[in-house]
This record gives sequence, structure tokens and C-alpha cells, in this order.
Amino acid sequence: MSINSIEWKDSWEYPTEYDVAVTEMERNVAAIREGIARQRVWLLEHPPIYTAGTAAQPGDLLDPDRFPVVQTGRGGQYTYHGPGQLVAYAMLDLTERGSDVRKYVHDLEQWVIDTLAEFSVKGERREGRVGIWVEQGRDSNGTVIEAKIAAIGVRVRRWVSYHGISVNVEPDLEHFSGIVPCGIQDHGVTSLVELGIPATMADVADALRTSFETVFDRKTVKI
Repeated sequence: MSINSIEWKDSWEYPTEYDVAVTEMERNVAAIREGIARQRVWLLEHPPIYTAGTAAQPGDLLDPDRFPVVQTGRGGQYTYHGPGQLVAYAMLDLTERGSDVRKYVHDLEQWVIDTLAEFSVKGERREGRVGIWVEQGRDSNGTVIEAKIAAIGVRVRRWVSYHGISVNVEPDLEHFSGIVPCGIQDHGVTSLVELGIPATMADVADALRTSFETVFDRKTVKI
């Protein structure tokens, strides 16, 4: 089996502590860079936690006592992780992808968009807003109501990526009220289940694997 293939690790059945995940990612990134480990996509779920990216603003943490708050090296601002949200951490060698971080983020966005399309949900990018968004009708003034369904935050070390994306399958959306998610106050968050899609974590994990092959076009193996 080629060391250049991509392996999948599924551990979303039982929540993984955030600090444990970061430690393992950093170890994997170093091994990939040294050429002694395969690239990896890790699907998991975290216990409730707020994480602060490198651009996080203190005023966006509205309830610091609600859940643990962790400073992290990924890009972006505050986000929430918790049960019912599927996280995909991608540890990929970007030198095989043109050493282009902007394109890599675009590909991550497309990965989410294609995954949502598997459930007939139209996910969209928005200029000036991080993540993937969906429309939820219009308000009484006729203004389109938009909500965020997936977050994206990455870090790159010696051209190996880590952190990645999170898709709201069926989290407790009220838990997002302790922060201003990604610093955006004018729009809310949603989930597949809130949109009326009876998807399970397993369903979304399968869709992520299928869509990854389409977007990144690489041979993968499951561990």
C-alpha cells in the first residue's frame, strides 16, 4: 500500500476530547512531513467546547463559563463543537496540490457543498463570510434568511494541512448562543435536521467520503 495514499479514521461514535485530537493531529502532521505516515482524513465528534481561532475577538465570547474555551492555532474566529456535529480533520500534503492554500480552502468549501448536495441541500459560499451557507426562506420584509451549516478553519505546517471542516448534522443549535459564530452577528446557524433532512452522522460520514473522492481525486483507504 503506497504511503502516498490517504487513509480514513472514523471515531465519531464516541466524542474525542479536543486537546487529544490536536495532539494527535500535530503528531500525524510531523510524520507526514517526514514521509513516514500516510495522509489522513479523521472523522470525529467533540464534547461541547468553544474554540478560538487566530482571528478571534474577545467580545465574541458571550458566555465564557458555559463550556470550556480553548485557544487554537487554526485560522478563523470563535466556533462551537459538540455532539451532533461531524468534524473532518484533513491532514494532507499540500505540496501535492500546488502548495496553494487558497485553492485548498476553496476545495474544502467544495467538499462541503458536494456533501450537502447528496442530501438535496444547496450549500453556498458567501463573499466575506467563512463557511458554507444555506437559505431558509424570507422574513416579513422579503429579505432572504441565511444560516451557516458548516464551518471551515485550517492550519498549515510545513505545507501539511490540519484542522478542517465541521458539518452540523443534529447539534443543539442553542449552544452556539454563547459565542458570535465566526464573528458574524447578522446570520444564524442551522443543521441538516433543522432543515428537515433526517440524516444521521453515518449518512454524512458516507457522503463526505464520496464527495472527497470527487473533489480531491485521490486514492483513499479506510483504517
